[in-house]
This record gives sequence, structure tokens and C-alpha cells, in this order.
Amino acid sequence: MKTVLRALTFILLFAPGAALAHSGAAGHDHGFAYGFLHPLGGLDHLLAMIAVGLLAAHLGGRALWMVPLSFVILMAAGGAAGFAEIRLPYVELLIAASVVVLGLLVALRANIPLAAAMLIAGFFAIFHGHAHGAELPDGGSPYPYAAGFLLATALLHLAGIALGIGLTKLFASGVGRRIVQAGGGAMALAGVVLLARVF
Repeated sequence: MKTVLRALTFILLFAPGAALAHSGAAGHDHGFAYGFLHPLGGLDHLLAMIAVGLLAAHLGGRALWMVPLSFVILMAAGGAAGFAEIRLPYVELLIAASVVVLGLLVALRANIPLAAAMLIAGFFAIFHGHAHGAELPDGGSPYPYAAGFLLATALLHLAGIALGIGLTKLFASGVGRRIVQAGGGAMALAGVVLLARVF
């Protein structure tokens, strides 16, 4: 586990382009493919979206679809605000904080109410969506671009759910749950490093 944490810290400290997915639009594909790849291009978005899936898997029941759905819906709203050039405060700070908070919820196996989980996921989703929306490439259409980043987000949530359920069922005696918790802890630590980079 220590080796994984050291490697993650090294990557975050010495690979600036990979750490933040929203350092400015680049490339020539202004449509669906660019939007789809955008959330995959930075650890902040990647970790937060997988953590949403892990949290949903831990809570189970209706949370399996309601927590990710709340994220996707409010991410779309945040993206629309970004497209419209509506400024939101502390976007980078709250994106990094989302990795810490969601990672801690997974690490602590927090048994929070469904409404609270949806509220937390949805709140942070607004800022993730805003970052994506604000980086619509010049001349690009917002609709295929938005479809791309929303689909990628949903797939990352599904990956988190599959990991959470799969690891828990694969390993007996709670080992799988501890692996998921360790992953949440690593995410939270990564979020702390990301927060330090924002300041």
C-alpha cells in the first residue's frame, strides 16, 4: 500500500499535465470524442467519478443508480453554466476537495443517508461540469461535447460500482471491503496533494 501511495504522490507532483483535466482546451476534435476524453485526461475528475461509484456500491439499493444519476444531472447543469460563461467561485478548489471528501467517505465506509449522498455528489458535480463546460473548444458545438463528457462520467461511475461490488464479493472475510477502503484512502490523499497544487 505504501508503494502505491508513493507512486501516486510522485505522479501528482511531477506530472502537472496529467493531474488536472481542465488546464485549457487543446487538440482539434471539438465534438463527442474530445468531450468523452476530457474527464479521462486528469486524475481529479477520474478519481472523483470513480469514488462516486464506489460510494454508491457501498450504500447499495437505490443509491446504486440515484447517487450517480444526481452527479450526472447536476454535472450537466454545471456544464451548461460553463458553456454560458457564468462564473462560479472556487471551481478548482472544490474539484480537488471533491476527491478528498468522496475518498474519505469511501475509506470510512460512511453510512450516510441516500439524500445526503446525492446532495454531496450533486454539489461537487456542478463544479466538475462547469470545468468541462468552460473548456468547450472555440468553434465547437456544446451538444456532442457534453454528450461525450456525460457518457464518460457515467461509465466511470459504473466502473466504480463494479469495482466496489466486485472486490467485495471476490474476496472473503471482508478483505475486499478493506481493499476498497484503502483505495478510498489513497484517493483522499491524492485529493490533498491536488488541493496543495491549487493553493
